[in-house]
Amino acid sequence: MILGLTLPGERRGRDKDADAAQAAATARAARDDRPAGKAAPSGPPAPGRAAASPSGSASPPAPVKLAAATPAAAQVKADELGQIPVLMYHRIMVKPQQSLDRSTTELYDELTRLAKDGYVPITAAQFVSGRIDVPAGKHPVVLTFDDSTPGHFGLDAQGNPKPDTAVGVIERVAHENPGFRPVATFYLNKDLFGMDELQAAAGLKWLVQHGYEVANHTMSHPDLSHLTKDQVHKEISGMEDEIVKMTGAHTTTFAYPFGVAPHKPAWAEKLDGSYAFQGIFLAGWRPSVSPFDGKFDRWAIDRVRSEGKVKEDDCKQFCSTAWLDYLDKHPDERYTSDGDPNTVTFPNVLEDRLAKPYRAWARVY
Repeated sequence: MILGLTLPGERRGRDKDADAAQAAATARAARDDRPAGKAAPSGPPAPGRAAASPSGSASPPAPVKLAAATPAAAQVKADELGQIPVLMYHRIMVKPQQSLDRSTTELYDELTRLAKDGYVPITAAQFVSGRIDVPAGKHPVVLTFDDSTPGHFGLDAQGNPKPDTAVGVIERVAHENPGFRPVATFYLNKDLFGMDELQAAAGLKWLVQHGYEVANHTMSHPDLSHLTKDQVHKEISGMEDEIVKMTGAHTTTFAYPFGVAPHKPAWAEKLDGSYAFQGIFLAGWRPSVSPFDGKFDRWAIDRVRSEGKVKEDDCKQFCSTAWLDYLDKHPDERYTSDGDPNTVTFPNVLEDRLAKPYRAWARVY
């Protein structure tokens, strides 16, 4: 199933009021029926620590004054309130056939560019929990692959990733560029990489054992806005059951099929005894704000479609090549790590943007 997308509005700078309105409109497509008073989790986990549950954990009392950053963090101009690209891929093929397909060569070239530009992959689960552990001066990036198609992953007769799959390309780029981690998040539907049940079980275990995240994308990739509460629960819990059966563990994140929420988004966030996500991803047109930013909404996380500067779907401005070019030209808007997963460092002029639960871990310069 190929994801459908809607065109964005005009590009705006991240700190303008109009930008916030655009981000809210995109993030909350089909969300007008959210119950009044529905809030974000009570508090995020400490940086570098896993959340105990999707609702987060209690935060410590805020100090009167933020602590000073280390000289090393200031030297690399750390900004952990900057934007993070969450790249969205669909089919990976030797020869693309449809508009959302990317060739193995295009994937290799884009990942190599990321490596050369100082990006370090993390999983979606690490991102939403604030476990962003990348070297000082480097930039996190999240690689997400939707729909578990055969071009994403497969094992050869020796049990190694097939070289013409997404995982094969990721592993190759990591081998060629030390420091570029071979990790990504795969949003799964019932048809798992075109494998039979035994192959799929072995494949998912291989992915998890090698640091990849397997995550929920529903059984059949429906438009959830057209389904009843019970139908939404069945689609998501059915896929969750399949993944748990094969891996022995529940998933952490979810991506809406078509980027569209159900009539009540809470139906997709949690179902007692079945699933309880820590973050939900959209099919968006912009990098995500930092999880430490007060504007971060873990239930509506933006992604960027992987594509060059083509005319289609306004990719000249809003797809991955355009956004990576933009962040290269505006490095002060990009997340740059301080090298310590237990602190959140940023220029002191950005203090008002910090989410209050993170004040105890903040460091400024």
